[in-house]
Amino acid sequence: MITDSNDNIIRKYTQELTIQGYSSKTKKCYISHIKRFIDYIKKDIIEITETDVKMYLSYLMEKECSHSYVNQTISSIKFLNEHVLHKLKLTVYVERQKKERKLPNILSKKEVKSILASLQNNKHKTFLALIYSSGLRVGEVVKLKINDIDSQRMLIKIEQGKGNKDRYVMLSESILLQLRKYYKKYRPNKWLFEGADKDKHITERTVQRIFKNACEKGCVMKKVSVHSLRHSFATHLLESGTDIRYIQELLGHSSSKTTEIYTHVTNKNIMSIKSPLDDIM
Repeated sequence: MITDSNDNIIRKYTQELTIQGYSSKTKKCYISHIKRFIDYIKKDIIEITETDVKMYLSYLMEKECSHSYVNQTISSIKFLNEHVLHKLKLTVYVERQKKERKLPNILSKKEVKSILASLQNNKHKTFLALIYSSGLRVGEVVKLKINDIDSQRMLIKIEQGKGNKDRYVMLSESILLQLRKYYKKYRPNKWLFEGADKDKHITERTVQRIFKNACEKGCVMKKVSVHSLRHSFATHLLESGTDIRYIQELLGHSSSKTTEIYTHVTNKNIMSIKSPLDDIM
């Protein structure tokens, strides 16, 4: 129930998120959480109580929403309370659920090759190969500009990646050759991967759709997303002996703990262990 009062508060909420420097993706996520919260409580936001918040969180848990979803909801409501409503008596400090430790699904090198080989479109092949070759996020690859490719230093500049940080990633010889073939054919102007409107870049949704189709054509049956190419990049580097600190830098992780998840999916150490069944058989 979006009343005039709620509509005004949502506008203030959006403005405050912008002032605080939140990314467009986080803003969209937080605003969606607040709108769903309003639809549930069916009252003006200024009248919400701690009971309303706890009731809504209980409802989400009963629906078996993921831990990360519930925690995002808590963060969005806390931001509303602290920066817009200023209701000091409203304590939204509900105990957060412990984050589930889910390991990412990793593609083998053979599967990556099958996915890329299934693509006939040069543009599609180039941006998927680029994601894997440099460990990019999909949001980073779509926003690349021509000038971000430094073929002299063999580097790619990622401007304002996650956390509003710039970083450099490696430019492989193979992807440079692919990029040159791509550029010769498409001649992009500003954005490396232009959308239907050449003044705009290709969308993340388009990349995700193309990846999904490529998996089907390449007969890759694993439950993976385009982000799995980034996970696979990190895992394959670790398996080949690259220091995890360099991988952390390439991925743009603030904490080494985030990068350490790949130590749990690498087969380097597991494959060196001999199963007791091999001795019996």
